[in-house]
Amino acid sequence: PNMAYHQQGAPPAGPYGNPQSSGPYGTPGARMPPPGQPAYGAPANSSQIPSSKVLLKLSGRDFVKLDITSESDPLCVVSLRSPQTQNQWVEIGRTERIKNCKHPEWAKSFELDYFFEERQELMFGVYDSDGKSAKMDEHDHIGDVVTSIGQIVGEGAGSFTRDIQLPGREGKKRGVLHVHAEEMSPKATGDVRCHFRGEGLDKKDWFGKSDPFLTLASQSADGTFRKFHQTETIKNNLNPTWREFVVPLNIFCNGDYDRKIEIRCFDWDSDGKNDLIGSFITSLNELLTGSSWGVINPKKVPGGKKAKKGYQNSGVIHKMGVTVEKTDSFMDFLIGGLEIMFTPAIDFTGSNGNPSLPNSLHYNSPYQMNEYESAIRAIGSIVEDYDADKQFPCFGYGGKLPNGEVSHEFALNLNPANPYVHMVEGVVQAYKSSLAAVQLWGPTNFAPIIRQVSRFAEQSQKDPSKHGHQYFVLLILTDGAISDTGPAIDAIVAAAKLPMSIIIIGVGGADFTTMEMLDGDDGHLKDSRHNVAQRDIVQFVPFRKYGGDPVGLARDVLAELPQQVVDYMKRHGIHPHKV
Repeated sequence: PNMAYHQQGAPPAGPYGNPQSSGPYGTPGARMPPPGQPAYGAPANSSQIPSSKVLLKLSGRDFVKLDITSESDPLCVVSLRSPQTQNQWVEIGRTERIKNCKHPEWAKSFELDYFFEERQELMFGVYDSDGKSAKMDEHDHIGDVVTSIGQIVGEGAGSFTRDIQLPGREGKKRGVLHVHAEEMSPKATGDVRCHFRGEGLDKKDWFGKSDPFLTLASQSADGTFRKFHQTETIKNNLNPTWREFVVPLNIFCNGDYDRKIEIRCFDWDSDGKNDLIGSFITSLNELLTGSSWGVINPKKVPGGKKAKKGYQNSGVIHKMGVTVEKTDSFMDFLIGGLEIMFTPAIDFTGSNGNPSLPNSLHYNSPYQMNEYESAIRAIGSIVEDYDADKQFPCFGYGGKLPNGEVSHEFALNLNPANPYVHMVEGVVQAYKSSLAAVQLWGPTNFAPIIRQVSRFAEQSQKDPSKHGHQYFVLLILTDGAISDTGPAIDAIVAAAKLPMSIIIIGVGGADFTTMEMLDGDDGHLKDSRHNVAQRDIVQFVPFRKYGGDPVGLARDVLAELPQQVVDYMKRHGIHPHKV
């Protein structure tokens, strides 16, 4: 009999970023469009050029207390609604979670394309984070602010302020959200790499020393300083050395090397009431040329509440390194000869239904393509342009082969010695032919096929002639929840070290909650040994969300790929090859 096995109630993904951990700059706020596709936020099938790019920074005041014994642990989810999303809200990112904080100032910022001629609605959903779940309905909803990019940039000095409203509780104070918008300079390209250490910091704790961390904030047009990065906390240490960190130049100072930057040093407290050790004002130019700066506590200077005679500073921050580095773009790598190695993997489990019946997800109708074929053609037709020989290894999983073996990584052309086919049309033909020979079975295991493609990527990584020339994209098409969640996460975490990304497309109308958990947009995955994925390499979308629009499907599932490629190359010190 045709069978499929699915595991329900899988454990949730890893936790949100620690409020004292480095700011999340690994991925941009707005996803990058693939080559040849309209920018994120543009109408579907549009060749519009955005009027400008806008950077949004978020903060809040007087957030309602939803926890019994402490303040709320706020995070903000930013969603966009525009014509291309068919009037649905699409999440474009979320801030880090800040523990026990009534007046949050988030480090995570969001970069968006701004179209003057289009109304681009935004929703800022504010939540009290109560656990590790990526599903926001499992957290306490503080409230929302719904507005548009136009309204935000139209406010004086780009500073937009609105009361947070919770549906059904209008009129009751839930807090205030501040959104600051700034046009991004097209010349602000590159990264700022920083490394600092402290010396002789003030002791702030009764039963220890201090638990110091740094925040960096840039001055806005209205004169206020807005945080853009926060280091990790180093416990019980008055002479800390913080980890090196990298911030995009456009976020650091928007290309203005003389813009004022405030660096503050705090002593972390578990109740969220962090104590200021001291601060200083500088600029990128001064950070590049200077070597050390005293941190000043305003309470200890003459006239302050705790003024001390002969006070000089509350410690010194030393520069171990500050540099501005050129950023290589995805286009730079493509021009340098990068190939996208496309590998599709198709679900042959029994839950798809008998392929000979019209209600089967694998039914080959003479009138229209099924969802599997539509997805293969939509994604494959784009990525095949970036593969020189257009030879694709393609696989199936969860099927019973003609020899009686149940396999989770069989060659779609049933030739294990040579699983390659020519172009996307070859993939489609191999898929249709295998349906006649392979019996749908189960269970739905992802780990074997992820490990298989990881081996391809690892071989390329170890070959000096190929490393930096090839990047692997695994397209997994599935009809439901997976059975090997733990092993799959282990395989994904291991693959994050390799030149590889994974796209998962949900076919049919099943519950895809587990798939969303594998997409690490809310925080990098952790494997069974508590290793954290180096990068977010998984993108999941349900096919039916796009209502039969293959162009929209391809645009969204490939949106994160350019930045994933650039992140991998940067992490491994790889620059585009000169041609």
